[in-house]
Amino acid sequence: MTTDRKGTAQLTAAMVLSGTLGVFVVESGAPPFDVVFFRVLFGALALGAYIVARGWLRGHGFTPRTLGLAVLGGVFIVFNWVFLFQSYENTSISVATVVYHTQPFYVVLLGALLFRERLTAAKVGWIVVAFAGLVLVSGVTPGDFASGGSYVTGVGQALLAALLYGLSTLVTKRITGVRPHLIALVQVLVGIPLLLPFADFGAMRGTGADWGWLVGLGVIHTGLMYVLMYAAYAQLPTSKIAVLAFTYPAVAMVMDWAVYGHHIGLVQALGVPLIVTASLKVTLARTPASAPAPETAARVPEAASRPATPAACEA
Repeated sequence: MTTDRKGTAQLTAAMVLSGTLGVFVVESGAPPFDVVFFRVLFGALALGAYIVARGWLRGHGFTPRTLGLAVLGGVFIVFNWVFLFQSYENTSISVATVVYHTQPFYVVLLGALLFRERLTAAKVGWIVVAFAGLVLVSGVTPGDFASGGSYVTGVGQALLAALLYGLSTLVTKRITGVRPHLIALVQVLVGIPLLLPFADFGAMRGTGADWGWLVGLGVIHTGLMYVLMYAAYAQLPTSKIAVLAFTYPAVAMVMDWAVYGHHIGLVQALGVPLIVTASLKVTLARTPASAPAPETAARVPEAASRPATPAACEA
């Protein structure tokens, strides 16, 4: 198997796994803060075991500055997950996931606002197109605002999750000389003490078999998915990464329909290609270079800022 095919298979597998994330969250039956707490707990154990087995703790490359940036990025990532999972409850997995994929536009806007990165007229135009698609996909009407329903809240939570992901991406882009696996480990470790005061362990009593879904979120959707994702990033050009990233929302929408019978309406569906097209245009315009080669350790962290979870994570 060629390097390109191997990377394609790895990233496709990672995005398919990411598309099943919402089902694991809903089926666990746990409150969002508890879900994220156990995701980072089991995820830290899985990622930590992999990193120790590979011997990557030696010569980790962190400096006080880059470690601080990784911690800050972890704060954004952890609360990004909390808001996304809350959005699942108030809207649906399909709507929340598509709205969440406005992440690249926040990265561009925040980069221009905070770091004076160049914002071209073309990018502004595609952002306008994307948010037109967002209005269609959300399905929010003036009546929803008047009634103050949970659906509007859920759309807002997905947008806030995307904003936090964008902030984490901008922070992570400024970390060099550190493997992305180590950055991800720091970020999930940060979530343990950060979420501990919010976790409701009393609500977990009698959860029983549902613990399997929580373990899966950590081991599968954080440990295994991140390993596959970062391995693929080191082998693929940005153009292919950007296209394959949309396997995630496609699988999420199929899973939402197959498991829960949820599907977006015709008008909402019209907004999906607008967001997808605009996202590709903006992503490829802002990261024209190819992904780093696996042997170039100092450049590997660049892959951590490419579109994908946690999530960046990203979901």
